[in-house]
Amino acid sequence: MKTEIKTITLGLALAVGGGLTSIAIYKQFESPTKNYVQNHELSSNNHFTSNNLDVVQPTNLEIAANRSINAVVHVKTEILSNRPVDPFFQYFYGKRQQPQLAKSSGSGVIISNDGFIVTNNHVIDKAQKISITLNNNKSYDAEVIGTDPNTDLALLKIDEEELPFIVYGNSNDINIGEWVLAVGNPYNLTSTVTAGIVSAKSRDINILQNDPYSGMSAIESFIQTDAAVNPGNSGGALVSSTGELIGINSAIQSKTGSYSGYSFAIPVNIVKKVVKDLKEFGNVQRAFIGVSIRNLDESLAKEIGIEDINGVYINETIESGSAAQAGIKSGDVIKMVGSKTIKNVTELQEQISQFRPGDKVMITLNRDGELKELPVVLKNQNGNEDVIDNSINKSLKLLGAKIIDASDKELKQLKIKQGVKVAELYSGKLRSVGVREGFIITSINRTSVSTVEDLTTIINNARSGIFIEGIYGNGRREYFAFGV
Repeated sequence: MKTEIKTITLGLALAVGGGLTSIAIYKQFESPTKNYVQNHELSSNNHFTSNNLDVVQPTNLEIAANRSINAVVHVKTEILSNRPVDPFFQYFYGKRQQPQLAKSSGSGVIISNDGFIVTNNHVIDKAQKISITLNNNKSYDAEVIGTDPNTDLALLKIDEEELPFIVYGNSNDINIGEWVLAVGNPYNLTSTVTAGIVSAKSRDINILQNDPYSGMSAIESFIQTDAAVNPGNSGGALVSSTGELIGINSAIQSKTGSYSGYSFAIPVNIVKKVVKDLKEFGNVQRAFIGVSIRNLDESLAKEIGIEDINGVYINETIESGSAAQAGIKSGDVIKMVGSKTIKNVTELQEQISQFRPGDKVMITLNRDGELKELPVVLKNQNGNEDVIDNSINKSLKLLGAKIIDASDKELKQLKIKQGVKVAELYSGKLRSVGVREGFIITSINRTSVSTVEDLTTIINNARSGIFIEGIYGNGRREYFAFGV
């Protein structure tokens, strides 16, 4: 009997032990896969390591939402409509039809506790009145500190203190696949948060226009995401999973005008620089290398004998420009700006846009198969390192022209001592009175003009009209007059 009991007991023990061993073996192979399936839709951080599944906790976006939602505001504008006057209205009612105010809205982001707000330029462009509504429903009138159509950014200010604001992140450090939040007011739905991932970086979607007055090219290097963005989100925040501002939502790609898969945000590193310039100077200080460039492709790389097609090819350098003075030559390929690798023209423009004239940057380039590092001192649109005063921009906008100093060669050929040249014409006073490109202005209101600064000083001090004297390249003298 005792022998039978021992046999039964031993059998049970072996059975239980075998069962536990089977469960352990099953768990060893089943658990990671099961956990991966359960967590895969919640986390962008899951990844394969040495053919095993490395499981981490999903990103918690609640913290990011809480840190940002109260700092995103509702921007409401009133704009005079362009609706034509109805002749039947005037005929029957015998009075002039009044222009109508069109109302629109977008979003903005509080970037400091003393009331500075950044939004898109297209949200407030031509607005007669701008009001800001906070997440607590308090409303304020807003003042425009400055705008920059080249990046589609505008800086506003409201009279309030101790406001919630979003801290700047670093858009150079974000990665494709990283979780982000879009915060804004789509369709007037206040404080709406949507989530997505960074789909791509440095996107140029050809949506911004060049500045019609200065002729400066637009800067497009958008962060592309799949977070849902709709009309009303413009000017709102693109936020990292840690709650930092990494972009300003600006555009969507859609055939219907509503979200259809992709949205685009201005990188915060561009935003930071534009905001700083607008605060200090009232206008953006654009820096230039002084080169004509193009993207590398397989055909060009083969032609110049390199295998790596990442970088920006230099067609030519501008005489006396920053690049030429630093020793950069035609045929060089720009590989890095500072510590940032450059793959294409869009990335190069994004990096240079973060600097001011007079700043020194290290450019790494490929020349004949060898890497060279050269220090480059950047210049402004006029070819010097000076800060451009906002009064200059106002004057150039009034004239509707790009004005540059006439060269010594031109002055000598025309036998004149001084003058500034109308390099390009846009919509403005000069075109309206018949000035053509190439005209050299020698005096304004009987005062000699030697530099662009002379021109702007005279125009800004004018009280009634402007009388311009000058000469064309063929030696023909002309005179023009207009009111201010």
